[in-house]
Amino acid sequence: MRLGKISAISLDLDDTLWSFGDTLKHAEETLHLWLLEHAPRTASVLPTSIALSELRNDYERSHPELVGDFRALRIGSISLALELANEDPQLSELAYDVFFAARQKVTFFEDVMPALQWLSARFPLVAVSNGNADLRLTGGSEFFRATLSAAAVGVAKPDAEIFRLAARTAGTAPAEMLHVGDDYQLDVEGALNAGLQAAWLVRGATAVLPPATAAGKNAHLTINELTTLCRALGAPSI
Repeated sequence: MRLGKISAISLDLDDTLWSFGDTLKHAEETLHLWLLEHAPRTASVLPTSIALSELRNDYERSHPELVGDFRALRIGSISLALELANEDPQLSELAYDVFFAARQKVTFFEDVMPALQWLSARFPLVAVSNGNADLRLTGGSEFFRATLSAAAVGVAKPDAEIFRLAARTAGTAPAEMLHVGDDYQLDVEGALNAGLQAAWLVRGATAVLPPATAAGKNAHLTINELTTLCRALGAPSI
């Protein structure tokens, strides 16, 4: 697929710029160690950091009204663990701060920084994420004009409005905005349905393509790293 005119680019964060799985694993291990030190009876409820993750997921399933509110879900699950262990539930806020700080400690994929440097010198960049990563804390904010999170905007990908807001923020028409992300349904279909162009980032093993939808099969560019995108946009070598 050949790209049309590109005046600005939006990028997903988790699993596009860094591994979300690795980041979350580190954050939950950090939180687990903190709880064992400051609320030691939680060991009976949360013997491992995996149990902490499972409790958080169970809490989300039992509180569907909180879906997308990552802070409330994490604090709620921590409070539940503290209560079950007969520890002080007021520790949940401090525990969340520990988790959130660790969640911002990311390791960028090797191709990301060279690509962002090249792209940001030529296009306005806007981050669009359903998650709670903060580029001011992870690093990399200097390359972006703005960050749009689902929590701040009030709608999440694949809702068309968050993509159209990204185009307005970049000062361009949706048709001249390219969105780049790893999730086919959230990023590719969402962007195409909003009138943007899309690049599907597939790192490592080939991802399974969902059934074709109204967005249009093969209406997107598929890349295996961000430097591939740079070359598609004219970079001689990067």
